[in-house]
Amino acid sequence: MSRKTTIVRLAGAAAITLVVAACGSSDSSGSTTPSSPDSSTQGPSGAVLGVASTSLGDVLVDGQGLTVYMLTADSPKHSSCSSDCLEYWPLVAAPSSGAPSVSGISATLGVTKSTSGESMLTANGWPLYTFANDEAPGDVEGEGVQTFGGTWYALSPAGQPIKAAPSSTDSGGGGGY
Repeated sequence: MSRKTTIVRLAGAAAITLVVAACGSSDSSGSTTPSSPDSSTQGPSGAVLGVASTSLGDVLVDGQGLTVYMLTADSPKHSSCSSDCLEYWPLVAAPSSGAPSVSGISATLGVTKSTSGESMLTANGWPLYTFANDEAPGDVEGEGVQTFGGTWYALSPAGQPIKAAPSSTDSGGGGGY
């Protein structure tokens, strides 16, 4: 086998390894499942929810510090976000112990079921989600996005939607989902 063939095979093997690693992880049975935050995995502070300062002011954040949103198409304790919606707007999973009590959050926290049957957290009854385009703590790319039958708003620590005026540089927030 030539040196060039060996390099191409090694590069191909490395690419396959990266794709498999990016797509999922193996459980003890050896099956591959999509990578997603484990509902028992919590942020550095150990909290399921918290409060962070963003360009919108103080907002609710999940355990990884990502902004939490509500959808106006939902109703209290009822999520309308289907599997297509959940790809872009992952639910904030409820801990196995139920709704937490979190210092600094005055909203009433609770638990409801998503359309997929998973337990998810609520604030003042509204199901909670993060946004796939929010890549780091402090990002608020989902604010004001109109899709999946309603408008998405970040939530204040009191559980109220923050209805910010779009900035002049706003590109529409990807409302085509």
